[in-house]
Amino acid sequence: MNKQDVNGAGWRWGWLLGWALFAAWMIIWKWNAIHWFALGDTDDNMRLMQVRGLLDGQGWYDLRQYRLDPPQGYNIHWSRLVDLPIAGLILASKPFFGVAIAEKIAVTVAPLLALGVALYGLMLTARRLIHPNSWPLAGAILACAQVTLLMFAPLRIDHHGWQLAFLTLTIAGSADRDRLRGGLTTGLATALSLVIGLEMLPYLALAGAMTVLAWVRDEGAAARLKGYGLSLAAGCALGYAGFTSYDNSLAVCDVLSPVYLSTMLAAGALAVVLSMIPAGNRRLRLSMAIIAGLVLATGFILAWPQCLGRPEHISPELERLWFQFISEAKPMWSHGYKRYVPVFAIAVIGTAGGLAALWRNRHDERVMSWTTIAMLSLASTGMLFWQTRAGAAAQMLAVPGATWLLWNGGSMTLASRNMLVRVFGTFALFLFVSGLAISLGVQQIPEKPETKARKQVSMANRKCPTVPALEPLDKLPPATILTFVDMGPRLITVTHHNAIAGPYHRNGAAILDVQHSFRAISPDVAHEVMKRHGATLLLLCPGMSESTLYSTQDPKGFYNQLIKGKVPAWLTPIQLPKGSPFMLWRRVG
Repeated sequence: MNKQDVNGAGWRWGWLLGWALFAAWMIIWKWNAIHWFALGDTDDNMRLMQVRGLLDGQGWYDLRQYRLDPPQGYNIHWSRLVDLPIAGLILASKPFFGVAIAEKIAVTVAPLLALGVALYGLMLTARRLIHPNSWPLAGAILACAQVTLLMFAPLRIDHHGWQLAFLTLTIAGSADRDRLRGGLTTGLATALSLVIGLEMLPYLALAGAMTVLAWVRDEGAAARLKGYGLSLAAGCALGYAGFTSYDNSLAVCDVLSPVYLSTMLAAGALAVVLSMIPAGNRRLRLSMAIIAGLVLATGFILAWPQCLGRPEHISPELERLWFQFISEAKPMWSHGYKRYVPVFAIAVIGTAGGLAALWRNRHDERVMSWTTIAMLSLASTGMLFWQTRAGAAAQMLAVPGATWLLWNGGSMTLASRNMLVRVFGTFALFLFVSGLAISLGVQQIPEKPETKARKQVSMANRKCPTVPALEPLDKLPPATILTFVDMGPRLITVTHHNAIAGPYHRNGAAILDVQHSFRAISPDVAHEVMKRHGATLLLLCPGMSESTLYSTQDPKGFYNQLIKGKVPAWLTPIQLPKGSPFMLWRRVG
């Protein structure tokens, strides 16, 4: 493979075509949801509300959501970086189509921009490490990574898609034979991801460690280490200055606050210092790398001991009543096998491919690039045993290893003299390597019929957040509403009402107020909470997932009292249209 092959521009037209096909397919797939503005996740609704606040004049560094728990608002720990493409698309479209259509355009296109970056990173990695013509296979395998693709689907405007996209640029940088450029790419992509959030921190830290180990193995990689250190430190510093909110400028542990800014500046400086020290002996370089790591870790422990535990810093009660029931925070295996088997399939196959590629290239200059990919893939697969949210990264990081298996295995099947082996053997290999065969096979296993209770939950989850269901509420005068925690972001997005709480860990007191209101046996608890928060309406959607916790764990609680018709005198019912999934009351005392 020569340099011209790797850096040739012709393949980029193929990338653009592939991106266009992905985008067209996903828009068609999500067209009905786009039409009904069905932002299905709480974070997607909150992201849009953050953008609306920005466009309505809210301060750049003020990320509080004042429609939740007014007047002080909710402390949202996000970054304006992800708001920019959404806001830009709205501003560009609004003069031609009006606000409503402009928002639909923005929430459709913005996730696809991140998809384009991710597709580019994976294809570029395949070209650099496997073969100049292997990039279409990377795109084909990504098309089978359904959990990953969900993060880039229209309406999925949360920040995870951009973090995944920058992670692909991190590994593309590690695969760059231009060492300085590769280091700059890896460091900058790491910084951009950290500016958005810390969700990818374990993978980014591992990629950084691999950059150091590449220098330990070969002193010639000093340019890569220097570029990494410079762009990491500069990127984090500029990102902090440009995007850190007032709340995040405190010494908090869940964002790029002064805690992690100082850590990344120190890490970048240490990387640059190491790269500038003449050290011809590999053992000497390893010793210096270990010393630098110990200095960095010791400094973190001494300066920020409060951040050695969980970054959320939630109370035991909030953990017990709320956090432990968050679906994405549970291990992947805790979900049904039809959900976890397809994720594990491509993750395990891709990890095996990455390890095999590492072994095959152990004497090659690409050995550290494949080491980085194999270790990242192995780590993300292991993370599935901790949290479901690791599924998207696990599938995406499996793409290079799976592509290597498909390219090398396909070369053998296509070289066969037997036409059946060439055609059907290659196709079967693709089905296996992409995990598609396993996924399709699992879906054919009959499931037990859905219970009546489960059907009611599914129906409530689908119907209650819809625009038609919420539209009658919007006709009432604006009010603050006591409702489910998970209903808060959707309520404030679709109607002009405010809510007390949303599912964001920094605001544990408000979340617990809602929990206590619906769990307590005495209605007085909810009465006091409503008065304290200025709430004049109480809204229920019987059957939603959150409600099942109240009904099963606290069967004598206030929620069950209400749905059984035991209503206190200080609540009076409000009539809603026939067929509405909601129950609504006004506080009269």
